Amino acid sequence: MGLMRKDSFGVGDFVHVYNCGNRKASIVRDLVDQYRFLACLRYYNDHDSGEFLMRAVFGQREDRYQSPWKIDAFRDQGFVWPRKTEQKPIVNVISYVLMENHYHLVLQEITQGGITEFMRKIGTGYTLYSNIRHNELGKVFQGSYKARLISTARYLQYIDIYVQTLNPLDALRAKKSINNFDLMFDAVVNDPFSGLGESLGIRNFEILNRKNFIQQSGLPANIENYKNFARETILEKGLKKFLGDLTLEKD
Repeated sequence: MGLMRKDSFGVGDFVHVYNCGNRKASIVRDLVDQYRFLACLRYYNDHDSGEFLMRAVFGQREDRYQSPWKIDAFRDQGFVWPRKTEQKPIVNVISYVLMENHYHLVLQEITQGGITEFMRKIGTGYTLYSNIRHNELGKVFQGSYKARLISTARYLQYIDIYVQTLNPLDALRAKKSINNFDLMFDAVVNDPFSGLGESLGIRNFEILNRKNFIQQSGLPANIENYKNFARETILEKGLKKFLGDLTLEKD
């Protein structure tokens, strides 16, 4: 058995986390996989065993790797998870984006070792689910996740925009050749696999907790002000170039 990874994050620290599929292959293949990954973000954020919570929500082993209830309603703004459980979070999830072959998270350490434990649960739990559902063996992710401490308010602002706005915007540009920023931003707000809609109060997936983050970063919580800041940051300041290695996507 390998040694458990230990990160040197302190309580209160904000951390950017990234991982991609093994050999950059897909980590999600359809809506069921996408839903399941978000369920991992929702239910593994707890002091108790992630598998205990998944059994409480998704049922026993033989039926919990299939299509969940009312999955067609997942994109609706009024979507709620199928069953609520009492939880004691181990991290604050600040923002996220789930792409076909990679993900980004911004997390805050709120209990010592919380980020390490949360990421262990996601890596182990989602891999188990994916291998059983797709009748495969082996790794889903490209080794251990990458993580970078975010130390200033300016970088907190820029990483938040990069994760939940620029990543899905780039995907939209590539797939649909859309160049109107307002149209693209609105599309990302309505995309459940970016945390932007929950960040701005459009939906509540019970994944994010941004209270401390908004206070410390100074980012606007109002949708129009956030959009204007994102537009300026992405189009005028060259966000990706400014962040450089902080994007964590370089090999």
